[in-house]
Amino acid sequence: FSSLLKFDLVSRYQAILFIFLFSVHTKMYPCSYQAPPCLANTYLFMVQARGIMLRENVKTIGHMIRLYTNKNTTLNGTDYPEGSNSSDYLIQTTTYLPENFTYSPYLPCPEKLPYMRGFLNVNVSEVSFDEIHHLFAKDVDIEPGGHWRPKDCKPRWKVAVLIPFRNRHEHLPIFFLHLIPVLQKQRLEFAFYVIEQTGTQPFNRAMLFNVGFKEAMKDSAWDCVIFHDVDHLPENDRNYYGCGEMPRHFAAKLDKYMYILPYKEFFGGVSGLTAEQFRKINGFPNAFWGWGGEDDDLWNRVHYAGYNVTRPEGDLGKYTSIPHHHRGEVQFLGRYKLLRYSKERQYIDGLNNLIYTPKILVDRLYTNISVNLMPELAPIEDY
Repeated sequence: FSSLLKFDLVSRYQAILFIFLFSVHTKMYPCSYQAPPCLANTYLFMVQARGIMLRENVKTIGHMIRLYTNKNTTLNGTDYPEGSNSSDYLIQTTTYLPENFTYSPYLPCPEKLPYMRGFLNVNVSEVSFDEIHHLFAKDVDIEPGGHWRPKDCKPRWKVAVLIPFRNRHEHLPIFFLHLIPVLQKQRLEFAFYVIEQTGTQPFNRAMLFNVGFKEAMKDSAWDCVIFHDVDHLPENDRNYYGCGEMPRHFAAKLDKYMYILPYKEFFGGVSGLTAEQFRKINGFPNAFWGWGGEDDDLWNRVHYAGYNVTRPEGDLGKYTSIPHHHRGEVQFLGRYKLLRYSKERQYIDGLNNLIYTPKILVDRLYTNISVNLMPELAPIEDY
């Protein structure tokens, strides 16, 4: 029996060592879709995810026991900061208003309206812009630029939704078809800004967000800004798109990551800050050419400014990603070097050194801001 036990322990240690060495090995290679390292990383992530799920279940059981034994503890439906998923398996007792509830057009809109029913049926089937325009033409309250405001109450937030864009024309109609009704149910005032990068330079998602922020603020005094990838669709209309005292990470659980937060500092996909918060952190960095890293830098900026990040509780933060590839877009291999100096670069690279010349076209559903971005003058090696 003792020999069998020793053999089992040795086998486990060998398996752990194999996974560790394998993960280090695969991280040495740049990742492209369908390449062997990427496929291997996918399998490795699945193994890690099973471990994370087991650990979270244990934490949840412990949390439920503590709630049961502590008479002074109540479930109040509040959010958990810094990506804690403690509420995933707990009953959310926050009550949404009943169907027959009436509210005054002169008072702020409630945040938990009866129209917000929770789970959404997300359909990623392609649809044409002509179909979308025809559908929303019936809604006379939508003004040019996709600007909409409720009439039965005063919106709590004026929300500018910024969408960085290049070569995703089939995704835009799906995005609007899905998101416009969600924001209307939440009784937010909103408009959409599609910031399109032209030219041949590597994609700079972060700088596009900075450009969108500057241009959106010329239109209106938006007090909440949502930084939204075009291929991310919320699965729950109770994921409230208003801002708060702290920056918000809305897309906490992506289907492509098996609905598990990849790492604590993950801030990608969909995030929101008040205009005041975004100005305080000097916006996104402009130095990230190619995909990857800019969200991690934003996370650093938020924390250096004294903020914490909040996330939706339970399953409210679930999102579906429209399948795609980074067509012709390259990884930004210099991102790790820049991230090491996030604090030193925060107030010399951002909204305050942004230079661009936009071309603006107002569509019925969004404002298109077209820019040909040019690389910054200072090379990465200077940092």
